[in-house]
Amino acid sequence: MIKKIGVLTSGGDAPGMNAAIRAVTRTAIVNGMEVYGIHDGFLGMYEGRIERLYRKSVSEKLARGGTFLGTARLKEFTEKEVREVAIGNIEQYGIDALVAIGGDGTYRGALELSKMGLPVVCLPGTIDNDIAGTDFTIGFDTALNTAVEAVDKLRDTSSSHRRCSIIEVMGRNCGDLAVWTAIAVGAEVCVAKETGYDLKAILDNVTEAAQSKRHAIIIVAEKMVDVNELAAQVTANTPFEARATVLGHIQRGGSPTARDRVLASEMGVKSIEALLNGDTHHCICDSKGKIVSIPIEDALGDDTQPVRDKYNVFKVLW
Repeated sequence: MIKKIGVLTSGGDAPGMNAAIRAVTRTAIVNGMEVYGIHDGFLGMYEGRIERLYRKSVSEKLARGGTFLGTARLKEFTEKEVREVAIGNIEQYGIDALVAIGGDGTYRGALELSKMGLPVVCLPGTIDNDIAGTDFTIGFDTALNTAVEAVDKLRDTSSSHRRCSIIEVMGRNCGDLAVWTAIAVGAEVCVAKETGYDLKAILDNVTEAAQSKRHAIIIVAEKMVDVNELAAQVTANTPFEARATVLGHIQRGGSPTARDRVLASEMGVKSIEALLNGDTHHCICDSKGKIVSIPIEDALGDDTQPVRDKYNVFKVLW
């Protein structure tokens, strides 16, 4: 029977992680468990930086962005010896199960821990929305709204000066953020891993837009192309002068939206239910509007079809 659990956040931070920690902590306490917060993810687990959490510990955390437990990346966690030290540290506190909140790397680390006998449940906390097993991840909606707000503001100045704005958003391995942003702002062009990069098509679309509008918007997923070089091409080959803007880590910050707060809360509650039901190497997913628990292995992969479906919507509207 699980009596003590540890909770950590790992990898890139995402708005809503604090809401998830809060839900995990309070649900576990209601079910008679002790909860321990592990600082800075797997690194803190390896270094033994752990403290007990109470209801009060997670008060006033629901609306805060980032993660109050902190997060870090530990490449050495792929080594069995490092994981053994980490498990030994939490065993000193009597912790017999772990809830890990993070993205793809967090899932893989948690999967290895489960293979070593530690009961683990994962929650998808990443703005990239790149966990194949879930329709939505904690933090994606907030990052999307941040990107849309920024592009809306850039459109105002672009229209005033008759320019093309090229905006780079996050999501190097998954184009959800780029494609959803492009649809929401009425962009002329979207460039992502799933859509490819065709310079001639981009220049043609921007040139066509110039016939009826004073501005054009191009949304680019990070690492797809040098946005400053693309801006030079657009300036040289279309009626528009182009400017590039990289939104960067501003997309990670800010108070989580209501949608992310609710999603994180639902997933946090479900994670404790999963542990109580004996689902000890599972992750929590939002699947067709329902919060479900599935094996971690089933949530890993490269499911690009949802992005392609959204891109088809984008092409029709453009």
